[in-house]
Amino acid sequence: MRLENKKAIVTGGAGGIGRATSLAFAAEGASVAVVDLNAEAAEAVAEEIRAAGGNAIAISADVSSEDDIIRVVATANEAFEGIDVVFNNAGIIRRTTAVETTVEEWDRVFGVNVRSIFLMCKHVVPVMKANGGGSIVNTGSGWGLKGGGQAISYCASKGAVVNMTRALAIDHGPDGIRVNSVNPGDVDTGMLRDEAKQLGQDQAGFLAEAAERPLNRMGQPSEIAAAVVWLASDDASYVTGSALVVDGGGIA
Repeated sequence: MRLENKKAIVTGGAGGIGRATSLAFAAEGASVAVVDLNAEAAEAVAEEIRAAGGNAIAISADVSSEDDIIRVVATANEAFEGIDVVFNNAGIIRRTTAVETTVEEWDRVFGVNVRSIFLMCKHVVPVMKANGGGSIVNTGSGWGLKGGGQAISYCASKGAVVNMTRALAIDHGPDGIRVNSVNPGDVDTGMLRDEAKQLGQDQAGFLAEAAERPLNRMGQPSEIAAAVVWLASDDASYVTGSALVVDGGGIA
């Protein structure tokens, strides 16, 4: 197993890509702290892992809050006696142009998508360094590499994630900490389906358009999780600062 005896934190761990990755981490031998704003949903994923014979805890947190992040790191570190892997996956999207976006919406998107990663790394890097290193994977987006329509705050935030990942990799490589981003295309999740509502579009038509790429389909959460497992594992031991695109040929 590629993550045997590793201790992992997954933010946004209760649904979509986060849930799939929490389950994949556990299947590969990791103990998993499932972190989500929705306490009940986080506990359901942790219980699913435990029912399959794995080790997991659920932690409810607002990842944009420094106090909550400090608590998450302390709780996971105490429960597992160390932290080896972090998947900074929590994220939200607002499908609006600059003119339509409120300052409050902009700040919330950046709080969840960018500030959360900064805060997690600020507080988890010292723990990893003390334990001899670790692996951090951040969820970017194809739109963080090339941009997209009617999603200015999301595109800007994911662009920040990609470059922040590179900066973290440079700063903490000497500490034995690898930092990479995974950049999905359209993946069949509740968040993607909610985008149709935000745009006032027919969901079936919206999802059909999302599948228009060389592989002729949307991605599945498990396919992104497989990429995250690889980045987190020693199979990617010489990979850091990368922006791995997993988008079915949409080329970011």
